Order: sequence, then structure tokens, then C-alpha cells
Amino acid sequence: MAQIGFHASHEQFAPSRLLTLCRSAQDAGFDMLKCSDHFHPWSERQGQSGFSWAWLGAAMQACDLPFGSIAAPGYRTHPAVLAQAAATLAEMFPGRFWLALGSGEAINEAITGLPWPEKAERNARLKECAQIIRALFDGEEVTHRGGVTVIGAKLYSRPKERIPLFGAAVSKETAAEVAAWADGLLTVGGKAEDVAPVLEAFRENGGEGKPVHIQHALSWAPDRAAAMAEAMHQWRHAVLGGEAMWDLRRPQDFDTACDAGSEDALADRLTISEDLGRHTGDIAALLALDATVHLHCVGRNQEAFIEAFGANVLPNLN
Repeated sequence: MAQIGFHASHEQFAPSRLLTLCRSAQDAGFDMLKCSDHFHPWSERQGQSGFSWAWLGAAMQACDLPFGSIAAPGYRTHPAVLAQAAATLAEMFPGRFWLALGSGEAINEAITGLPWPEKAERNARLKECAQIIRALFDGEEVTHRGGVTVIGAKLYSRPKERIPLFGAAVSKETAAEVAAWADGLLTVGGKAEDVAPVLEAFRENGGEGKPVHIQHALSWAPDRAAAMAEAMHQWRHAVLGGEAMWDLRRPQDFDTACDAGSEDALADRLTISEDLGRHTGDIAALLALDATVHLHCVGRNQEAFIEAFGANVLPNLN
């Protein structure tokens, strides 16, 4: 059976509204739920930044589905504190929580004033933090001195079941690196032919047989003009390339950097369409890569998206 998740975007919607949306997604037939972890939104136009770890406890109580989240340990959140938060959720809601670890973006992680290193150093710190978190999950007392420091830390409230610890990666190179330590992969969606090499790199470097989750951004509305308007208003930063996504520090910087981004450039990065059949085909192609797909409609029309996809897309995929 296809597994289709709903992505709750903290940078776009107030935490209270996200609770309602997740309950609606569950009622509409989505199989699981997943949320982002932001301190700042990508744009001043988005205008939200709820604390995901406070929200997750309420959301998992309000809904019965499995949940996933992502975090970037070693900057804004110390790996020992992150391990404690995840273990607490998993103890309260057995078998329903997985955590993905990524190397982070400056817009969220640079607020503490720590130096923001190059990608290779961020990946090394990611691996280091993953090892610390896994040791704490296993009940070990951890003392570690390196890119991060941990002294005599031990988790006393832990779940009986192992918490899946995924690696988050956008590029083939990072996917290959995280495969060595991760229980699974979280990556971004788009065209299946572009996503497939990332999955291949993961599976060929230690990830064979491990689960893969894809966060697939799209823009749907009853007509294309509305779908495009929502994408341009809420997700225009997708036009940025290179290291800009990881290195820009403020929502205003993103707004300035992508202000000249065209509709055509944005349409090259994500599917913007009123055609539910086209969206169904895109999702089916990603599912064919043997992956779970989490749908992120980037517009503000979340209720309409949940209703339309619950009634006309999910049944066809299943």
C-alpha cells in the first residue's frame, strides 16, 4: 500500500491552525504526519515560526497517526536536549515517532552566534551529533568532546521501542554520507528522475533496505492562476540555487534574493497546477521509487487541498 503523509509547515501557519489541519488530514485519509522545525520563516510573507517540540506533544495527542520531524543538532538545539525531547515523545506515544537529522540552515541555526561552517564541517558535526543521540537513546552515559561537548549525560525516560533516526539529505553526496549511520533517508521531492539519483546514492552506500521518505512540495488550486499566485507568495525562495538556501540568515534576505524570481523559474522547481491528475502522476512516480511521500501544498489553501486530495488523489494512489 502507498504511504502518503501530510506535511505541517510551521513557518507558514500558526501552531493552533496546524493542529486543526493535521486532524483534517487524518480524517481525509492521509497515513502519517510530518512537521518542519523552524526558528524563522523563509519569508516575511509566511509570518510564522512555532516551536515544533512544544507543538508535537499536543499534535500527537490530538491525532492517532505516526509522526515525523526534522532537526539540526549542534547549533540551536544541543544533541542531548534533542535526544531527551525525542525520547519523551516516543515514550508517551510508542512506535509513532521518527526523527530526521539534518545539517541545518543559517536562517534557523545561526541565531545562537556560533560560527556557521562550510557544508563539509556541518556534515561532520551532523554525524557526530547522530552518534551522541543514538548512544543516549541506547541508555548510555555519554561524555564527548569535539564539535559539540557532552558531559555525563544519560536519559532516564526512554521508550521501549527504538526511535528511527533518519538522515536528511538533498544532494547525492550528503545522501551517501548519511547512509553509513542513518536508519533511513529523508529527502525532497520534485521530478522522480531528479530524486532517483539521491536515493540511489543512499542505497549504494549503506542504505539498502532502509526506509526512504520524500517531502514533496507542490502548489494546487482549482485554477492554475491561483496555484501560481500562492506559490509565488509563499514559496518563491525555491528559485534560489547554490548555497543560498543554507547560508542566508534572515527572512528579509530571502525576500530580497528571490524578489526577481519569475513564475517560469518557480515552475521549474515544483509542480504548479490545477490538474489533480498531473499531481497524482507525479506522486505515483515518487512512490514507485519505493518511498513514503509527504505532501506539502505550499499555498495557504490547506483546507481545500486536504479535501481535494483526500477525495480525488489518495484513493487513486491506494
